[in-house]
Amino acid sequence: MPDQMFLLANLVITVAYASITVAVVIPVTKAGQLRTNKLAVATSMIFFSCAVGHALHAVMAYQTIVDAPATHLPGHGAGWSWTSALWDAGTAAVGVYYWSLRRGYGVLLGQGAIYVDPWGQRRLDQAAARERAAQDLAEAQRATLATVVEHSDDAIVGLTPEGLITAWNHGAEKLFGYPAGEVLGLPAMMLADEAGVEQQQDVLARIRNGEGGRSYEARRQRKNGTPVDLALTVTPIVDQAGAVIGVSVIARDITAAKEAIARQRAVEDRTNQAQRMESLGKLAGGVAHDFNNILAIIGNYTDFAIEETADKPQVQADLRQARTAVERAANLTRQLLTFTRGDAIQPRDVDLNSSIAEVHAMLQRTIGEDISLIALPTAQPLVVHADPGQIQQVLLNLAINARDAMPDGGTLVLEANVTTLDGEEINMQPALPAGTYARLVVSDTGHGMSADTAAHIFEPFYTTKPHGKGTGLGLATVYGIVTEAGGSINVYSELDIGTTFRVYLPLVTTAAVIEAPTGHHAPPSGDGGTVLVVEDEPALARVVNRIVAKGGYRVLSAANGAEALEMYETFGCDMLLTDVIMPGMSGPRLAELLHEHDPRLPVVYMSGYSNGLLGKTHVLDEDITFIEKPFTAYELLNTLASARPRAWG
Repeated sequence: MPDQMFLLANLVITVAYASITVAVVIPVTKAGQLRTNKLAVATSMIFFSCAVGHALHAVMAYQTIVDAPATHLPGHGAGWSWTSALWDAGTAAVGVYYWSLRRGYGVLLGQGAIYVDPWGQRRLDQAAARERAAQDLAEAQRATLATVVEHSDDAIVGLTPEGLITAWNHGAEKLFGYPAGEVLGLPAMMLADEAGVEQQQDVLARIRNGEGGRSYEARRQRKNGTPVDLALTVTPIVDQAGAVIGVSVIARDITAAKEAIARQRAVEDRTNQAQRMESLGKLAGGVAHDFNNILAIIGNYTDFAIEETADKPQVQADLRQARTAVERAANLTRQLLTFTRGDAIQPRDVDLNSSIAEVHAMLQRTIGEDISLIALPTAQPLVVHADPGQIQQVLLNLAINARDAMPDGGTLVLEANVTTLDGEEINMQPALPAGTYARLVVSDTGHGMSADTAAHIFEPFYTTKPHGKGTGLGLATVYGIVTEAGGSINVYSELDIGTTFRVYLPLVTTAAVIEAPTGHHAPPSGDGGTVLVVEDEPALARVVNRIVAKGGYRVLSAANGAEALEMYETFGCDMLLTDVIMPGMSGPRLAELLHEHDPRLPVVYMSGYSNGLLGKTHVLDEDITFIEKPFTAYELLNTLASARPRAWG
């Protein structure tokens, strides 16, 4: 048995050592190092000699086994002891182990170092190819990611946990204006103001403490000092142990988005403002109608009393005070109707330079010596289509507000010029389309307004003046006049610096400016013509009947439309004077029925509502004769005279 083990062990050792010899000699020879690589040659010689020696041992062991039956007798043993057999078996195991190490670890696989058999080389090549493919893929992914990061429109910045800048992409250069060479190694707090620095430090401290990333909005500063609103995403960078070794910051510019949101909010605010104004306008129109009826009664009865007390000057003086109060109340009602866009107006082409000159002349006498008044008209006519009186009212209201804002004196400037709007302005009330406009500017150096006050100044009855010093309708009236003319108004104010109002009106490029008619004419006599008066308010009907009768007309009075039809069928008439809004039948419907009998019958309408308001609601046509309550006897008689034919026929 030891002979067989000895034979097998030596055969294994011979094969192993011979393979090692070949694996060393062949690549050394191919590399041309057979003479120069002495260590490899010596190693191959050792393994070669060992292989030859163990081959001889194997031959001897084989011969012993073959000859054993004849020659191997007790006492004549030429066989091998167990010790030699086991030793050679161990040596064979070491050889196999050496070979497996070479195969497993690639020992001496450099050029000219060791020979690899084709099958083994194939396995090694496949493993190397897989490793190269994985490395190439990882490198491609890194290159792709680096390209995406570098050319991203978002700013991508790398920081140390303490906030020093370590990476700065092209998006960061565009967003902040700094090239990478100027910021690398500097603290990121250089991009923030004082409040931003505190916020930044807090975020970095939280990340260092392991709280993870977060997203938030903040304001930072560009290189040129301009602010920029950002959406920031801050993420920690950790190593394999989970320790924070850096911070990744992605910043996106949201300035335009925030401006768009602010613009949308401003549009919504203007829409809500317009809706509030419309609702208040409807309420004011109804109040004005009833109030004007009452004022017409009071005013005309006061005029009657004045006529009857010519011998009592003290009584007349008291009555004139009452008449003045009626006029003030009527003016207040007109202001209510003006800001609702319902006031009766007579628009025409008017030069704003003339309006500024007239208002400047009026203010010079009344505004006070401690206020410096400056007028700046344009060199060429600046023509708009509006009511001249209302343009003056706009300038006067704004000038009076400016005067009240400068109790200790200051400077008031009235200016006219031309400007171009792009249609994107967010501070116009209401918004205007893009185009060229005439602009009136009223500026003062008064105490100014807060933003909250400026947001409410065009609301009716809103006032900051002491109780009894203002009605709160001045700027509401201005708003109504400007919007009725198709324009817009803008206010800019700073506390303790001053206020500037800018009024924008559509520009008339070619126009003939018409001068306002002047002079008064006494109303002609009625010459006995018959006027059918229809008024549902009894007290006012008595006043109207008295005025018409005193003007030389014969009066037929009716309280409603049905009664008026009966009186017309019985007596006929030469003219119809009717209220517009009446219960049962309106004035226009009554006129329509009478025109079926006499299409040429003159009709004069009267109402506490304004003609503009009634026209917008399609109650009246535009080409009618209309007088607004409250009216004086002079106004009513002139209106009747203008509506009747030259001769009653």
